[in-house]
Amino acid sequence: MNRIGLFAYTTRPDAIRWAVYAAERLLDERVEVYVEDILSAAFPPELAARCETVAAVEFEKFADVVITFGGDGTLLGAARLLIGSDIPIMGVNVGKLGFLAEFPVMALDDALMDILKGNYRIVDRTTLETTISGKTYYALNEILIEKSSQSKMITVRAFVSEHHVADYRADGIIVATPTGSTAYSLAAGGPIITPSAPALCLTPVSPHTLTLRPLIVQDTSDIRLEIPADGSEAHLVADGTIIADLRPGDCATVRKSDHLIKLIKRAESTYYDLLREKLLWSADATRK
Repeated sequence: MNRIGLFAYTTRPDAIRWAVYAAERLLDERVEVYVEDILSAAFPPELAARCETVAAVEFEKFADVVITFGGDGTLLGAARLLIGSDIPIMGVNVGKLGFLAEFPVMALDDALMDILKGNYRIVDRTTLETTISGKTYYALNEILIEKSSQSKMITVRAFVSEHHVADYRADGIIVATPTGSTAYSLAAGGPIITPSAPALCLTPVSPHTLTLRPLIVQDTSDIRLEIPADGSEAHLVADGTIIADLRPGDCATVRKSDHLIKLIKRAESTYYDLLREKLLWSADATRK
């Protein structure tokens, strides 16, 4: 790898600091460094002059790999911009938990050298898509319908491959990928799904009826979510970003996209290692 793009959450000083560090180390190794516009403006002028400044959406034309600095949200932002490209994304965690951005800053030197030596693995992750007003939106984690600020609760009628599943009266309904099963869906009580499983999950958010539970379906299913004519207004959200306002009578169809996101992972680690590390599954509660 001799061409690497850097993408960062520039409102976080630590993200900029570690991106600066990475740029300096890579340049020392004679790597061509491409930096998104906003990050370049935050770099010291002498360092910015040694990097190539390009728009993040142009990374696919120049870079072999993109490294993000921030948390999972930063990686999701990069993934949205690079959807449809084959560029692998490596997430450096400057945040807290970091399921997607799993490389810790304290081991950044080793991670950078592993990238340059090819000592890593690439995994393909499923994405979702939905089309609203003629425009298609994508998500790596989840697409959901949530109540608007004016609504106390909403009703969403859900269909899976034209089969009526339920009328969810809740704060919202999440359609999550296996990758997204450890994000909002998990916080709402959904199951963890291994990334290789050909499945999607419908997870209600604070359902009014406790018998409405998360439902796993095949990822070949079309999931249609309708707001009844007598229902309340709601938001359609993709990976935390509101993409449309839904009114009574509106509907959205969510399906697996043809596009995959390529993520860089540590060569010797597995998904189960990540779960044990991030969720503390090997912690001994009896030890003080």
